[in-house]
Amino acid sequence: MAGLQELRFPEEKPLLRGQDAAELENSDTFLLAVDTDWKEHDIETPYGLLHVVIRGSPKGNRPAILTYHDVGLNHKLCFNTFFNFEDMQEITKHFVVCHVDAPGQQVGASQFPQGYQFPSMEQLAAMLPSVVQHFGFKYVIGIGVGAGAYVLAKFALIFPDLVEGLVLMNIDPNGKGWIDWAATKLSGLTSTLPDTVLSHLFSQEELVNNTELVQSYRQQIGNVVNQANLQLFWNMYNSRRDLDINRPGTVPNAKTLRCPVMLVVGDNAPAEDGVVECNSKLDPTTTTFLKMADSGGLPQVTQPGKLTEAFKYFLQGMGYMPSASMTRLARSRTASLTSASSVDGSRPQACTHSESSEGLGQVNHTMEVSC
Repeated sequence: MAGLQELRFPEEKPLLRGQDAAELENSDTFLLAVDTDWKEHDIETPYGLLHVVIRGSPKGNRPAILTYHDVGLNHKLCFNTFFNFEDMQEITKHFVVCHVDAPGQQVGASQFPQGYQFPSMEQLAAMLPSVVQHFGFKYVIGIGVGAGAYVLAKFALIFPDLVEGLVLMNIDPNGKGWIDWAATKLSGLTSTLPDTVLSHLFSQEELVNNTELVQSYRQQIGNVVNQANLQLFWNMYNSRRDLDINRPGTVPNAKTLRCPVMLVVGDNAPAEDGVVECNSKLDPTTTTFLKMADSGGLPQVTQPGKLTEAFKYFLQGMGYMPSASMTRLARSRTASLTSASSVDGSRPQACTHSESSEGLGQVNHTMEVSC
């Protein structure tokens, strides 16, 4: 693609699949946070209760980190591996962290009564200001995966003043067409719900070759998430509309995300085409596209180290943590990054609100990062 600058990270050995599977199969290890600082809340919103867990308290004008999980998961299944990763603690100690569970998807959730109308994707986004107001956040940096990435993107479109930045993994900005709708219906008739969801989370190659990891997720999805509630969320996600975004200048009055965005997808992910299309619709001056090697459909689980390092640079690009110490991955790739951004705190213009990069010309294109 013309105008793209590619930054190559030196290869880092991915987490062993067997280790992932062992961790997932141990429900106590996988589902419980490593400390007892998390506090649970049920928050009233215009469209029903939201279950959230939070650690820390608002720190001055700093935004909160707010996460939203993919369909078939909850905040624990989706984010525990990432947020419990050792190097991630260097980041989270500077921010309050708030995990949001979609309605009825949290561990131990009661089944919705018959006839319950699950909120639309737009309504799920419209529930989030209640969370922001409840805790007194000024604004948030969102981290979303799959369906959660769609919800956070919609949230940023509707309430742009509440969102300072977004990390969107495996986002698909397109609604389902008739062919996709028919395929989903047919899959629902021939496969169990966990298996149907697995085909959304993992590629066919992963489903065949990554048996232990996939089996672990199949077990957790079937046992931890209420199946009736999950079916409602799955149906609503597959009824979503197009995200309705366009790159500025391509159409009159184009609507797009106004905040810095980091798009993330694995090189073996079923969502790859959707993420590439989303990248083509965002403002190239504020967008980073991160394609991660050896990560598959769940980069936050299989490559938490690489994702943590990328997230740290994303935060530094917005003016946070300029003096954060370099981790092992940062030290190993210092030379390869000096042409685009310096590890001492200077940041690419593409990811900065108001600060300019030291020693760099203006960057007016998307940075495509392969790692």
